[in-house]
Amino acid sequence: MRSVEAQLLHRPPGLSVGEIVRHLLAVQAQDVTAAYLAFRARSATVTVADVEAAWRDREIVRTWGPRGTLHFVHTDDLPWIHALTRNATNTTRRLHQEGVTGDDLLPLIDRALAGQGPLTKAELAERLAGRASGQGIVHLVALAAHHGLAVLGPPRGGKPTYVHAADWLGAPVVPDPDRDRALTELAHRYRRAHHPSTPEDLAAWSGLSLSAARTAWSLAGPPADVGLSASTQLVRLAPAFDEYLLGWKSRDPILPAEHARKVFPGGGILRPVLLVDGVIAGVWGRKGSEVTVSPFGAPPPGPQLDAEIADVRRFLG
Repeated sequence: MRSVEAQLLHRPPGLSVGEIVRHLLAVQAQDVTAAYLAFRARSATVTVADVEAAWRDREIVRTWGPRGTLHFVHTDDLPWIHALTRNATNTTRRLHQEGVTGDDLLPLIDRALAGQGPLTKAELAERLAGRASGQGIVHLVALAAHHGLAVLGPPRGGKPTYVHAADWLGAPVVPDPDRDRALTELAHRYRRAHHPSTPEDLAAWSGLSLSAARTAWSLAGPPADVGLSASTQLVRLAPAFDEYLLGWKSRDPILPAEHARKVFPGGGILRPVLLVDGVIAGVWGRKGSEVTVSPFGAPPPGPQLDAEIADVRRFLG
């Protein structure tokens, strides 16, 4: 069974937003609200304002990371994570699909972002003067991020913003030149937050080749005995795209096959889940302040579930 303690789902007291991100290695942030709720699932005291403050204060950064998807990562970890996860292959392909071409794309987006502070997509479109539109703009920013020149700033008016790394962080992100050191750190940190796990799990989570994941595993030495205990009647409402679901190659150990389509109905949709003792026991959703839980079988003990529903409402205000 996967360890809910390794994933901090037992909510150890006193952890800050930055400490949670560093422990988990990265927090999936394709959907910002879901990312916020991932912090709630792991802390009884962290608030949305705490997460936003850590983002504004540059303690955590939203950028392209493992698997080429958007994650929150700790600023201190950017150099070695960037060294291992940056990959422009998909970005280049998507730019061509969007009709954004030319030999000057990197200097183009570099000039558009430099010295401007966070820009919305509409503001960036004006500065690009017709060279890109729609998702082509986002893929241009991703190209800049591949070269350490861009990250995502906090939302403004509900819209994502994009900012030059030198403006936001004081300097471009420079990848760690020591690949073995980066691989060693990756395996150590991944195994701490994903117990039990294998090199195949690390490859699936990181987007690295299986060969590179096995090298990282070997460089890090034997996994430590984390000494985690089994939890009893631990009930959590985890968000869509939570690390507990996406952090391993297979979800079979925590998701009964007969319920898989209820969690992953297709089309890239991943529903928020009800966890009971580390197993997916249902799905849930919310509309405004209303939270609806749909257990797969018998519902978990009422007081624990009621407390979780109340805490989701408290967290989202």
